[in-house]
Amino acid sequence: MYEQFPVRKFVAPEIILGNGSRSLVGQYAKTLHGRNVFLVSDPGILRAGWAGEVRDELERQDIHVVLFDKVSPNPRTSEVAKGSQEYQENECDLLVAVGGGSPMDCAKAIGAVVTNRCHVLDLEGVDEVTVPGPPMICVPTTAGSSADVSQFAIISDENKRRKFGIISKAMVPDVSLIDPEVTLTMPPNLTAETGIDALSHAFESYVSNASSNMTDMYALEATKMIARYLPQAYEEPAELRFREKVMLGSMYAGLAFSNASLGLVHSMAHSLGGYLDHSHGECNAKLLEVVVAFNHSTVPERYSALEAAMDGSSSCTTRGLESLRSRLRELTDSLDMDPGLSKMGVREEDIPYLTENAYNDACHVTNPRPAYREDIARLFHEAL
Repeated sequence: MYEQFPVRKFVAPEIILGNGSRSLVGQYAKTLHGRNVFLVSDPGILRAGWAGEVRDELERQDIHVVLFDKVSPNPRTSEVAKGSQEYQENECDLLVAVGGGSPMDCAKAIGAVVTNRCHVLDLEGVDEVTVPGPPMICVPTTAGSSADVSQFAIISDENKRRKFGIISKAMVPDVSLIDPEVTLTMPPNLTAETGIDALSHAFESYVSNASSNMTDMYALEATKMIARYLPQAYEEPAELRFREKVMLGSMYAGLAFSNASLGLVHSMAHSLGGYLDHSHGECNAKLLEVVVAFNHSTVPERYSALEAAMDGSSSCTTRGLESLRSRLRELTDSLDMDPGLSKMGVREEDIPYLTENAYNDACHVTNPRPAYREDIARLFHEAL
């Protein structure tokens, strides 16, 4: 009796990977027939000079550029509304996002709101985007979010202090220009946080109940590369060869989670980030270990494979939960990331609200072990 492969889909944008690839933005904008580009970025990326470089490259191709840089670290519904209004007022025809997950997610949501003529909250959930957005090019400036290759856009509902997901293959950008050089301006804490975000993508996609042979190979290779090269990129931030490896690992992890989805770490991190407005990577770092412990008995062989990948080994010999927890702590310690949600300002009385929002988040649907409200509340308590 042979093993039958489950039916799975795999979607991805056109990917151009390599140092200097950002300079191709004008060429690809013309290929997509862009004449009036809506450039989405944020103040930090403007100061670093990357958004300016992209704007100049577009203008060299005689393409008009409208800059929208009003994006917060966790993009808000009001920013999506403002961006979609400006896009339409300026009669733009192409989106270009330069930045980390926040500008890219904001740009995705702006495009979907424009073409679906709705409020961004109407798009919450899975496959609620009925009309694809305008053509979109991404230039990611962090090695972590992988919004440039994924079906996900995560937006903050500032009125209810929660994050919500828009999940649809219509949200996959057309082109991703993955240029490791632009990560050289990331400060050490951002390098660490986005790197752990990428590792969480790899872990959760590999143990997801929607994983496949296609996503598994990306998840394991991402785990191997991030575990090996992220501490080196953190210690030697100017060393481009380490940045290149982490960027590649992040892309692999993005392709894996975009097609296998995620799990409980991300449901809880979305709730936490929406409530306290902390960075997504930091939230993941404080939750990954406790969720691994919760899931481990359900898929121990999968976690053994992930630990082997972290160690660069081909052996999947079962080492047990405590070995993996120790390995994860070793990694976060090397990145100077402190455990404990209480250090982020989480209080006991916050847990019921955090639990409810995490339970209502779509990501844990593919968690390998079903999670109920009481499980999520207990894990928040354990992570304090």
